[in-house]
Amino acid sequence: MMVPYMFNNGFLDDLFDDKWERDFERAMRHAEPKSMFGKHAANVMKTDVRETKDGYDVFVDLPGFKKEDVKLDLENGYLTITANRSEDLDEKDQEGHYIRQERCTGSCARSFYVGEELKPEDVTAKFENGILSLKLPKAEPAKLPEKKPTMIEIEG
Repeated sequence: MMVPYMFNNGFLDDLFDDKWERDFERAMRHAEPKSMFGKHAANVMKTDVRETKDGYDVFVDLPGFKKEDVKLDLENGYLTITANRSEDLDEKDQEGHYIRQERCTGSCARSFYVGEELKPEDVTAKFENGILSLKLPKAEPAKLPEKKPTMIEIEG
């Protein structure tokens, strides 16, 4: 049944609205532990992929990470980028008594299917100014075996 568009978008919202469920979901989101990346967590591992005639250029934003924090792994056709970071936030007064002592650790990872033809030695990687740049060659298309004719000729 089609209803003409004469009502506003929220015409039946009150009828089907489950406020308890909405409030419960909101409470659960606020109860989750905060990541060490804080309000910038959504900016971690943003990725751009550019196709070239020979392959693909991949650029991954890793703000605040150092080269030694980043690990690349290629297994079963999946390229996985993992970044781990830890911080020690120690503050002492003039006599050396602890005022505050905190340790934060965090990690993020992202995987891309690149095909099983790609080998680790085919990938080149560079890390500069918080940006991981990867060059991935295009895989040669797999050649299908020559198919023999299956038709039987009828003599007549």
